[in-house]
Amino acid sequence: MTERGALLPTLDRLFAGSRESVLTLDEFLAGLETRSYAFAIAALDVINVVPTGIPWLSTVTGVPMFLLVIQYFLGRSAPSLPAFIGRRGLSRGKLQDFLERARRHIQRLEGAVHPRREWWVSGLPRRALLVTWLLLIVLLALPVPFDNLLPALAILFFCLALIEGDGVMAMLGWLFTAITAVWTVFLMIIGPYVIVHAFKMLFQ
Repeated sequence: MTERGALLPTLDRLFAGSRESVLTLDEFLAGLETRSYAFAIAALDVINVVPTGIPWLSTVTGVPMFLLVIQYFLGRSAPSLPAFIGRRGLSRGKLQDFLERARRHIQRLEGAVHPRREWWVSGLPRRALLVTWLLLIVLLALPVPFDNLLPALAILFFCLALIEGDGVMAMLGWLFTAITAVWTVFLMIIGPYVIVHAFKMLFQ
């Protein structure tokens, strides 16, 4: 599913049916097909790009993201969730109502994120992107102070690139990956100095 504007028809198809019937999380992810991993990881990641101030949030969300991306690299067609989570769902009626309210926003998103410059998300560049995606998720899951926002943004752009085959989103992901690398090295250099200096001030 890489054609432009494919997400909205996919959601229409998944949410269609009796309003009383339930769409489980397992069925939803399986129905997303090749988008399922990037979509699930984006859903977990997006809260990290919002300044909530919640401690350990990146680790709490990063660990399940890591488990998902490992399943992806193992070649599973869709994420395998614990049964007590995968069986949960919402009525299709509620989902249909939500989709009608969100339709205009999704159309705008599809206007901004769509297949283009696809060589960025195919062949060797795609493999490099996937390995970097994994490393960024590992970095996000580590409890490193002041080092959450930048990798979260890079992960989100890579997810959008994979969901829609959008090379421009991939380029933005690489940009934030480079900024993340510089910032992380800076923290590793300056961090120990700040800690030692704080202890000296504390015990003087």
